[in-house]
Amino acid sequence: MTTAPQRTWLFPVLRAVPAAVVALGITFSADHSATLGFLSLGAFAIATGVVVATGALRGAYPRGPFLLQGSLLVIGGIFALVSAREEVPALISVTSVIIGAGGIIELVVGLRARGRLAGARDWIFVGTASALFAVAVLLIPADFSQTVGAPGDGFPPLTASVILVGALGAYAAIVAVYLVIAGLSLKWASPASTTVSEA
Repeated sequence: MTTAPQRTWLFPVLRAVPAAVVALGITFSADHSATLGFLSLGAFAIATGVVVATGALRGAYPRGPFLLQGSLLVIGGIFALVSAREEVPALISVTSVIIGAGGIIELVVGLRARGRLAGARDWIFVGTASALFAVAVLLIPADFSQTVGAPGDGFPPLTASVILVGALGAYAAIVAVYLVIAGLSLKWASPASTTVSEA
């Protein structure tokens, strides 16, 4: 299936929007609690899932796998919002499953489409970044807590939730910047290179 360049390049840019919002929200928030992590993850997953599923239905992505990815992200995002609470172990598990599952699907599709589809390189990058982030999340000790600075300085302790939520913001920022560049690259590419197949 061949899609117009306008439709092809637009969806990576649209995917960058929720990632950028989450990255900025976490960066400028003093609250790095598990609850904020659940809410940020849920909103990011739902918005990303809707964009990906819509892009698959409109021919901007290979339909089958990206429709599956979008659906899983939306379901996972809803679960994250419903599960929002101050439980770091649960946040670690939910984050790893949602981001990891979506990343693996995207990585596999990108590898299969390498050399055939213009977006394959971008899917490989985002999929790899997501999979690595999911693994890194699992390595965070849920009970981690370390005092920052000298006693009496008034600095809050560095906890697992602070690390995890901060890492989520950093991951979202990297994805946002990359997807904007990827979308603009597709916009400026030749129409022939924007062909998408029913992979």
